[in-house]
Amino acid sequence: MIPFIDLKTQYRNIEDKIKSRVNAVLEHGQYIMGPEVKELESNLSEFVGCKHSIGCASGTDAIMIALLAIDLKPGDEVIVPNFTFFATAEIVTLLGGVPVFADVSEETYNIDVNHVEKLITNKTKAIMPVSLYGLTAELDSLMAIAEKNNLTVIEDAAQSFGAKTTNKMSCNIAHISCTSFYPAKPLGGYGDSGAIFTNDDALALKMRQILNHGQESGYHHIHIGINGRLDTIQAAILIEKLAIFPAELKSREEVAKRYTEAFQGKVKIQKITEGHTSAWAQYTIEVDNRDEFRAKLKELNVPTAVHYPSTITEQPIYKGTEADTPIATKVSKRVVSLPMSPYLSVEDQNQVIDAVLKSI
Repeated sequence: MIPFIDLKTQYRNIEDKIKSRVNAVLEHGQYIMGPEVKELESNLSEFVGCKHSIGCASGTDAIMIALLAIDLKPGDEVIVPNFTFFATAEIVTLLGGVPVFADVSEETYNIDVNHVEKLITNKTKAIMPVSLYGLTAELDSLMAIAEKNNLTVIEDAAQSFGAKTTNKMSCNIAHISCTSFYPAKPLGGYGDSGAIFTNDDALALKMRQILNHGQESGYHHIHIGINGRLDTIQAAILIEKLAIFPAELKSREEVAKRYTEAFQGKVKIQKITEGHTSAWAQYTIEVDNRDEFRAKLKELNVPTAVHYPSTITEQPIYKGTEADTPIATKVSKRVVSLPMSPYLSVEDQNQVIDAVLKSI
């Protein structure tokens, strides 16, 4: 069967460099906060164009650190999309905040800017859009709303590292951006890892302290923090993977272009907003009778995945939570993602395309 995400081919291409990097860490023995962490952070900042890049243990930790840095208090509201991975709302609740669920665009699946504006109250502390499937949310509009209402925008960029808007890259627009280097992401490590981005010096310093137990210096704690440090071995791996990432983004774009040309007018696909590019974390379409469609593709040896099969407020723990999000509910029952990898051969692409067209 075609691999849904092909990490093995990528590894074979850079195996010697990865082994050399990991061996260097094993030789110097600085497994926590070693020199590769600073090297990676510098490279990430250069790639994104952002002043501060802060490596951390996971994308989820990145969100937690960001919310702690803006002093989220119990009862503070954070506006989040209702169609996204659970962690976006989970951390708000974990810290005592209240996730307020916004609907999404029927075309892009990203948070509906107009709905966000209607949900703002005197308890709202932040807006946390998700740049879903690799496409950056309408961050310029959200930043304008935030400025008008004295709010913070935290971009959940777990899927969009490498995406661009007209003027800037994802992770260099919001007040704070959080990404994940989970292995299946466009830029993924070989375990959990992530990063936080900001151009605000004070926030950057505070977040660096929070991710290391709130320490200002050794055994001098000025914040309540967490153990959110990035392992040196993960940083070493990511340095080499970031080096080939621009070429991989181009390959992802080529795969997506072939899919789009084949499916245009035949099946609904995620709309890429004018002036935006996607990192293509997923290539997602909408279909009727999703279970039947997926079964047909499986018979044709084409794997699929669903990101995400229900809204957050349909999860048992959030049952009964108020949310006027009909579009989020609708698309969650219809979306399905197809194999996407910079190493997906033309032959495999054709197999995916043929299978989809036979099964819709």
